[in-house]
Amino acid sequence: MYLATTDAAATATKVTRGRVGGPVLALGAVSLVTDISSEMVTAVLPLYFVLQLGLSPLQFGFLDGLYNGVTALVRLLGGHAADRGGRHKLVAGAGYALSALSRLGLLLAGGGTVGIGASIAADRLGKGVRTAPRDALISLSAPPDALGRAFGVHRAMDTTGALLGPLAAFALLWATADAYDAVFVVSFCVGLLGVLMLIVLVPGRSADPLGRPAPAAPARQRGRLLAPLRDPGFRRIFGAAALLGAATIGDSFLYLLLQRRLDFAVNWFPLLPLGAAAIYLLLAVPAGRLGDRIGRRVPFLCGHAALLGGYVLLLSTDAGPVLLVGVLLLLGVFYAATDGVLMALAGPVLPAARRASGMALLQTGQALSRLLAAAGFGAAWTLWGDHSALIAAVVALAVALAAAVFLLPRPERQPSRV
Repeated sequence: MYLATTDAAATATKVTRGRVGGPVLALGAVSLVTDISSEMVTAVLPLYFVLQLGLSPLQFGFLDGLYNGVTALVRLLGGHAADRGGRHKLVAGAGYALSALSRLGLLLAGGGTVGIGASIAADRLGKGVRTAPRDALISLSAPPDALGRAFGVHRAMDTTGALLGPLAAFALLWATADAYDAVFVVSFCVGLLGVLMLIVLVPGRSADPLGRPAPAAPARQRGRLLAPLRDPGFRRIFGAAALLGAATIGDSFLYLLLQRRLDFAVNWFPLLPLGAAAIYLLLAVPAGRLGDRIGRRVPFLCGHAALLGGYVLLLSTDAGPVLLVGVLLLLGVFYAATDGVLMALAGPVLPAARRASGMALLQTGQALSRLLAAAGFGAAWTLWGDHSALIAAVVALAVALAAAVFLLPRPERQPSRV
């Protein structure tokens, strides 16, 4: 069975060499449009919470981490449901639809903190539902030795949306004199377009690179959400990703630190993610292809080293241009070298019948660890000040990175038997 799977993957590689399959491109287009919708809202939220509503860094850190961590159970259930009968598209579509509808909740909240919080939670829940089935579809649509390139192409298209979203929000706020309702309405319309594209463009059932449907999980394994952790290789990847996530402070904190250091007008705040997104867009495909050639653990670890460099830069200089360009550059390198690369690293270790469940488990570990990181950094900032909190973050990430070097499997595992 293993030899047959390997031969099929080799044949698929010959067929797809030099290009990315249609399902990957279709999913990339859906993610591009959806990210325009979501990033329009995400770009203005730190300002709205901290500068307009007056939340403390501790409160913001708790909310930011909660909205990412609240998706944990939903990610697991979404991945489990997608693996039952290969219903990846159906489950992913439900997540995209929920995120689109959450924009209406923001519109109807009328500035109320509870309503806005519930709407953002619904958006994050939708993201939690769709992410693992979508990544499983990508993984099942490319040969094992080209997964880095496939995820790189998808993440590049996804990041194009992340790049355009803040621009759209900035333009709307400028044109409407800071009318947040206009941002929410346009965001909803764009999100709905993404759902329609998924329905029309993405194949109804997941398939391997040769066009065969992905098998469903055996009946005796369907109820075991934690079954992927039985594999030693996946368990090591999971542990390393969770450990590094627990030492990674949120992007919003980095942007707030930049704003404090450089003291620029808050109207420019929504544009900060654009620098990191532009670097991510440029490097996502090269990082994926590099991982396919030399092993995916190398760019994954180097990406976290780049993030560590960004933290150190915030501590070591107040030179405006150097600080701004350097932090955004290193943050973009971090995402390009870790986001899709981690999924490509885990994909071959997971059997096709449990691909979505395993990826959901991996994403859940990261989400929960980042919940702890966001709340911890917010508490440290509130109690000790931003400088001391950042020193603690540098030490934590350096220790986690050193541990991950030993945790990640070397060399990479070959594809598991289906």
